[in-house]
Amino acid sequence: MKKAYLLALAVAMALVGCQNTTTQENKEDEKKVEMTETFESADALFQAIGESIYAKQDPQKSIKMVDRLLTDYPDYESNPVALFMLASFVYDEQLQDYDKARETYQRIIDNYPDSPFAKDAALAIPQLGIPLDELIKSFEEASLSADAGSVEGDK
Repeated sequence: MKKAYLLALAVAMALVGCQNTTTQENKEDEKKVEMTETFESADALFQAIGESIYAKQDPQKSIKMVDRLLTDYPDYESNPVALFMLASFVYDEQLQDYDKARETYQRIIDNYPDSPFAKDAALAIPQLGIPLDELIKSFEEASLSADAGSVEGDK
């Protein structure tokens, strides 16, 4: 489980840092995913979901793939990760469908309460729809306030 969490965290961090550019490699990856109708395992389907979300080309395809993962592999350990990526990168960032993002985050909290992503989902809900630059500014201000408080407490 720890291995899956670390993998998911690495995938999520890579997706956040990516620009919305289409390269020849992304186009080839997208074609490969579209041509694959059957998946040998939950891991293969999970990888295809990550590639689809990363490509940012067809959000409906990503949604259908996550639904299929949850239906075909209901006990797969990375299902909360797939839902988190769907909420964060498809519904929130790409489609700006904050109701669906909130619903998906809540699904993680309700169905996977022991997952590390349940806590992250709970933290993400109140931040839905807030532009990234505003979030960064508020985190920086909170950090400065915390630092100032610890300096005051040290005196």
